Amino acid sequence: MPEQTPSLPPVVLHALSGAVGALVILVVLWSLASQGILLIPTASQNPTTSNPSAQAPNVTAMDVSDVVSKINPAVVSIVITKDVPVLEQYYEDPFSQFFGGNSSFHFRIPKYRQNGTQQKDVGGGSGFFISRDGYVVTNAHVVSDKEAQYTVFSNEEKKFDAKVVAVDDVLDIALLKVEGTDLPFLTFGDSDQVRLGQAVIAIGNALGEFRNTVSTGVISGLSRSIVASSGLQSQENLDNVFQTDAAINPGNSGGPLVNLAGEVIGVNVAMASNSENIGFSLPANAVRQSVESMKTNGRAIRPYLGVRYVPVTDALKTQNHLSVDHGALVLRGQKKGDLAVIPGSPADKASVEENDIILQIDGKDIDEKYSLTSLIREKKVGDEVSLKILHDGAEKTIRVKLEESPQ
Repeated sequence: MPEQTPSLPPVVLHALSGAVGALVILVVLWSLASQGILLIPTASQNPTTSNPSAQAPNVTAMDVSDVVSKINPAVVSIVITKDVPVLEQYYEDPFSQFFGGNSSFHFRIPKYRQNGTQQKDVGGGSGFFISRDGYVVTNAHVVSDKEAQYTVFSNEEKKFDAKVVAVDDVLDIALLKVEGTDLPFLTFGDSDQVRLGQAVIAIGNALGEFRNTVSTGVISGLSRSIVASSGLQSQENLDNVFQTDAAINPGNSGGPLVNLAGEVIGVNVAMASNSENIGFSLPANAVRQSVESMKTNGRAIRPYLGVRYVPVTDALKTQNHLSVDHGALVLRGQKKGDLAVIPGSPADKASVEENDIILQIDGKDIDEKYSLTSLIREKKVGDEVSLKILHDGAEKTIRVKLEESPQ
């Protein structure tokens, strides 16, 4: 997992589940101040032209009702239920132990004690059917509590008890199963074909209360990288995610981001809490690969290289006088024992060393758009890949056979 120490101020994001202890996301958003961004002119400032063909295209409001009616039956709400303590109040006289019932003092101190447990809804999220026989996709953090029970509600108010088949904590995806036949389901589109500005639809259990809430927007950013951390200080990287301005709220975690053809191109995972209409969605191609692995093997099987690294940026290049402005600098972690190259890993067997810079995988540059993690994720266990590496100032190419990532 890459360790990043950006110099820009972080922006706090929150995961979209309504569950207690919801995931908190940190993302670095680059300032636009120096990038020539212009203020939108007022109406009187708009240039005019006598050439009708030079006018801007006429953009009308988007009617997505037909698409929504097609996909809405397959979108579900997930309710998280847990046995919680029932507390009762009682009163205690602190002087009774000294004077029995003859005390002239009459103090009564309120105290609380547990009197059994009761089931209570403690959170909620979203999901969607991907098969007629009841497989449901959602976020891993929605179903992270192993002591909780999960119930799926369809848009038609049908209730299903859900079983967690497997979770992929690296991608933040979970696969659930309910008992059912001939259920409505959604299909995945090709997220590699998603374009900036493309119209999208988000549906989910907004605020854990308003089921199957529909919002529309566009893809406002591609290939974003965010660092997610939970209240337990654990961190995970989510690479190559989409940014969208479709309204996404707490409770939308696990809901689909859909194109106008009704195909799932992303799974909603996070939103910026201190901004307006900045949400993030996991790309469908990565989700589909993870889900297929979980359905087949009962767990997420993914390839790994076995290095810790820091992305090479212009700032890192300047600070460390590097000869390249892209790649992954192999570097040990901040904690004792966080070695740069994992002993016995594919990278170790291929003689990758600390301070090497991995420039390419199979001819594709490692840069801001394609991280080392995302490129490895596209591969399969057993694939042999070509790495271009900068080692002691000289470039070389090595072959590495990827292995299954340790659980």
